[in-house]
Amino acid sequence: MLRNLLLSMLLSSCALFVAAQESLLDLLPEDEPTENYAIAGFKTTRIINGHSFEMNSQGVLDFKISHRFGRLNGGAYELFGLDAASIRIGLDYGVTPWLNVGVGRSSVGKMYDGFVKLKFLRQQTGKRNIPISMLWVSDMAVSSLRNTNSEIEPYLNSHRLYYTHQLIFGRKFTDGFSLQFMPSLVHRNFVMTKAESNDVLVLGVGGRLKLSKRVALNIEYYYALPDQLKPGITNSLSVGFDIETGGHVFQLHFTNSTGMVENAFMTETTGDWLKGDIHFGFNVSRVFTVYRPKG
Repeated sequence: MLRNLLLSMLLSSCALFVAAQESLLDLLPEDEPTENYAIAGFKTTRIINGHSFEMNSQGVLDFKISHRFGRLNGGAYELFGLDAASIRIGLDYGVTPWLNVGVGRSSVGKMYDGFVKLKFLRQQTGKRNIPISMLWVSDMAVSSLRNTNSEIEPYLNSHRLYYTHQLIFGRKFTDGFSLQFMPSLVHRNFVMTKAESNDVLVLGVGGRLKLSKRVALNIEYYYALPDQLKPGITNSLSVGFDIETGGHVFQLHFTNSTGMVENAFMTETTGDWLKGDIHFGFNVSRVFTVYRPKG
């Protein structure tokens, strides 16, 4: 009799304990949705010439080498452009997850450039549904070419400066397809003729199509609005392939632009694809972790 009474008390205590646990669990908040960010819309922070909507992580230094040969229509005598070459060397750094800065030196125009890149909207799902990424890029460039024109001697200190401001609207639609639009404004402190505009509006578009796990096709086009540039200037069109190999990303491309700084390829391109004014080139990107942020 006593044993049955003790067993009944034990079962009743267990039932009360389970009921109390269920009541406490009911008081806990439901799992909140997480923030799922879209990543790897492009393999690097550049599509070919211009910026992509990707950013370097905080504490990451990206060493970039951009190399461009002469025009293919130079023929066998010029080894289809391989006898001539131009180069840009740059360093891009992730100050924070939303702020990048960079500097570079290009042999075209002996140009020094620096930029600030700010991401103020990031594509994500979950806790918040944000369908696109939005960025702002401001670039300043200065030419260090020696002056050979006495007519512009009074403007020597100011005519060398160029400014580019750009908004980037980008979206990774699927794992293999990304697209972005880049309305841009290029300001040139000095122009040679009244037919040219100091301020040039440019509309850009770029995309990436994934072909395999490590290879992607990139296309980039910049359209300068009419009646802003001198005759003979064309729009920049570039087509290339990204090849990822561990810590490196190789970008092999064809383009009608010689310059590799924003003001150069947006407002100074003279090549015509239909005439074979096409440059073969490549970009190499190698990242280094300077420090790892806590947490």
